Amino acid sequence: MFKNYKIIFSLLISIILFSCNQNSEKSPNIILILSDDQGWSGTSVQMSEDIKSSKSKYFETPNLERLSSEGMIFSRGYSAAPVCSPSRYSIQFGQTTARLKMIRVGMNTKHIDHENPNTIPKILKKINPNYVTAHFGKWHIDVDPKILGYDIHDGKNGNKNGKFVNNKTQWINEFSDNPKNIFSLSEKAMDFIENQNELEKPFYLQISHYAIHTNIVSKEKTYKKYQNKEKSLPTDNPGLAAMNEDLDEGLGMILDKIQELDISDNTYIIYTSDNGSVPTIPARRFYKNSINFPLSRGKWDAMEGGIRVPFIVSGPGINKSSESDVPVVGYDLLPTIIDLVNPKFTPKQDVDGGSFKDILLSNGNGVINRPYDGLIFHVPYENKIALNRAHSSIIRDNYKLIKYRDDNEINLFDLNEDIFEKTDISKLKPKISSSLETSLDNYLTNVNSLKWREGINWKNVDINKINSFY
Repeated sequence: MFKNYKIIFSLLISIILFSCNQNSEKSPNIILILSDDQGWSGTSVQMSEDIKSSKSKYFETPNLERLSSEGMIFSRGYSAAPVCSPSRYSIQFGQTTARLKMIRVGMNTKHIDHENPNTIPKILKKINPNYVTAHFGKWHIDVDPKILGYDIHDGKNGNKNGKFVNNKTQWINEFSDNPKNIFSLSEKAMDFIENQNELEKPFYLQISHYAIHTNIVSKEKTYKKYQNKEKSLPTDNPGLAAMNEDLDEGLGMILDKIQELDISDNTYIIYTSDNGSVPTIPARRFYKNSINFPLSRGKWDAMEGGIRVPFIVSGPGINKSSESDVPVVGYDLLPTIIDLVNPKFTPKQDVDGGSFKDILLSNGNGVINRPYDGLIFHVPYENKIALNRAHSSIIRDNYKLIKYRDDNEINLFDLNEDIFEKTDISKLKPKISSSLETSLDNYLTNVNSLKWREGINWKNVDINKINSFY
């Protein structure tokens, strides 16, 4: 009898150990690489097979081409906001900036629950306590990364850590052997990857580059290459192109390390940007041509140039050199990452995003189930360097509606036919306009979002001062 108990006990232990081992094997590594101010058409990757100008003939990003050849391009990938800090918050919490009431850099964020247990790293640790999480680079969130669940990080870094100076010198080309800390950041990331691989620990790593935000810094050799290269567009800038290629070299370092360690069959790599590129160098409100051509305008505005960004994912189960035209957005990352690790886990909070895992594993086809039908963007302030009009936007299918808050003007665009957002068709399609406007206003009301009123601008956006909500 005792022998039988021993046999049963041994079997149970074996089953438990096998189960633990299986769980460990099923926990993939996730690497999120977040560039800064990188435009949708500002790489040598053709972001849409139907739009030749979605690829730059001037910029060269061979490693991003390499990544796209190993995975899937989302031709309609969006950042959660047209500026950096709100976009970064949105990624961590899986919520729109409207819900977070986080709409500009440097605003008071005491209203945000930074201790929230439902950030990407915290949820991963709930699913599998063996996960090791790290963040390197531009953080631009008001608390230490540790509070959001990162085990290893290099600090509460902002633009100044990337050599940004907010004056006219930001538009002048500078040279460095480590421009925008690209290579030192990549080396930190490589060391982290190697260490976790040796320890046989699954990991989540976010590399948030300072490039290609101003100041314009590159290796001198790279700059000279573009200085001598023929421009294909009047907006092509050798300093920006050089910094872009240096950033791409940093990406190549990470891809090489993954290949060297032979862990690509259990590692997802997500590459995207916090928002679109600045529309001009130096920045101007009025201009004829945007750096983001064929998209309109750029950073600071919820026009396509400000929010449509590079969005590429590689990893196990994803077809190589594939493309999806399903719209995805920064706040979809949290539910997608969780779904890739454990599809049965549901975050206990209001998440605005939906998982695009099925899109990744179905050759780019399918739908994303979000609590609200459409992508929401909210810019409730005036900004003299941009449109200088408070506005909100919703994208559903191929239609995009923009509502201006000063006079309630409505613009409707069919992005399949008019990616440049030139032709307002709101009067031609009143039912679609009305439906989208209602959905947008209902959402902003449901989340009690900040509401523009006379005098609210880029400089004074603070919840305590605004005291104006939907």
